[in-house]
Amino acid sequence: MNYIKVIILLLFYPVLAHAQWNDAEYTRIDQSIKAPHFADRQFCAVDYGASSQASASVNQKAINNAIAACNKSGGGKVMVPKGTYLTGPITLLSGVNLVVEKDATLQFVYDFDLFPIVPTRWEGADCYNLQPLIYAYKATDVALTGEGVIDGGAGKDNWWSWYRKPFFNDPLRADLPALGRDSLFKMNSELVDWEERHFGRNDGLRPQMVNFNQCDRVLIEGLTFLRSPFWVLHPLLSSNVIVRGVTVNNDGPNGDGCDPESCNGVLIENCYFNTGDDCIAIKSGRNNDGRLWDRPTENIIIRNCEMRNGHGGVVLGSEISGGCRNLYAENCKMDSPTLDRVIRIKTNSCRGGIIENINARNIKVGQCAEAVLKINLDYSPDEICCRGYLPTVRNVNIENISCGKSQYGVMIIGLDTCTNVSDINVIDCQFNNVADGNYIIGGTKDINFKDLKINGQICSSPR
Repeated sequence: MNYIKVIILLLFYPVLAHAQWNDAEYTRIDQSIKAPHFADRQFCAVDYGASSQASASVNQKAINNAIAACNKSGGGKVMVPKGTYLTGPITLLSGVNLVVEKDATLQFVYDFDLFPIVPTRWEGADCYNLQPLIYAYKATDVALTGEGVIDGGAGKDNWWSWYRKPFFNDPLRADLPALGRDSLFKMNSELVDWEERHFGRNDGLRPQMVNFNQCDRVLIEGLTFLRSPFWVLHPLLSSNVIVRGVTVNNDGPNGDGCDPESCNGVLIENCYFNTGDDCIAIKSGRNNDGRLWDRPTENIIIRNCEMRNGHGGVVLGSEISGGCRNLYAENCKMDSPTLDRVIRIKTNSCRGGIIENINARNIKVGQCAEAVLKINLDYSPDEICCRGYLPTVRNVNIENISCGKSQYGVMIIGLDTCTNVSDINVIDCQFNNVADGNYIIGGTKDINFKDLKINGQICSSPR
């Protein structure tokens, strides 16, 4: 009887070792993501008063009026032709594809009078805040496309310093963040109804560049995004999201490239990210807000992308209380001495949530600063919050990833109080010029290395 059990285990082991990338599941996700559809009609923003010579308020009104007319007629394209257009925030509506044509630039200005207050989510907490530069709310079939430029106009003399100004004009607090962030997170922890959380020009909560909130069938394609005040592309509580062929150059603070949050069905492909924070960061709400919505980000495909500078290439967290599942990343290139990690999962006992079925393969890395794979269940240990929500990370699989230089290969920081990191599989990977090998502490189980070479030597699985 024992002999039969051994034979069964030996037969089954290769299946376990090579079944991480589920082609059928990948294909199911890929085929299930629905692109938006638009009527065959066009509206030109110039016909509604937009001009390269006009003020930001005039262009803002003209572009929004063209969008409203397009929506009212049954949808289509709103064209922004060649030229540079100063503008304030723009609101997209159902059935509208805003096309910023080649040699056209939407140049957003730093003028609080042009910013309405709208429902959004800021660092994972729900609130009313300054409208993102391009925004849609509960819209269906919306797109932002073209070969032009979206320039947020952010810099050290406006948005990137404004968030550090104190709520009150107290020179003793001049180097600290504005109090809005603390107030918002306190409301989160105290379960204040999100509709009572109103923030604005005195609070330092910088607006996102693009925020599609509770939308379905979203397309962002072809454009170049520069100098965002905050996160660049932020699909939120949305489904069927496609981000394709965009270039993001944004080195500002918290300048994440693309942050799908509490979304179902996301495709990010053929994109270039060079950021001051995470290149792609998967989110699902912060602490109580994420748990109340209980909306994981799920069914995600990331492929054929290039990442340069950033805190991480493909990142999950830290605002991940709703969880994440079914992520597939493949055929990407990463290379920079200031790209800190390749695949990163960051969470803590404030967040909770389940992160599972995370897959990455065929990724070439010139170098990264810290680790090729980093899983950290003790991220931001000094965060003030209600703790005791233990996160779970399981079934993480990376295969055929090569890296030319890093401090660590695999870095896992589990919790001392529980074993909530499990089924981590690193297969057919080569990490060279690794300064300090692997680093694994805290409660873990089933950490499996198969044909993992570090500095040319086969690395055994930890016991």
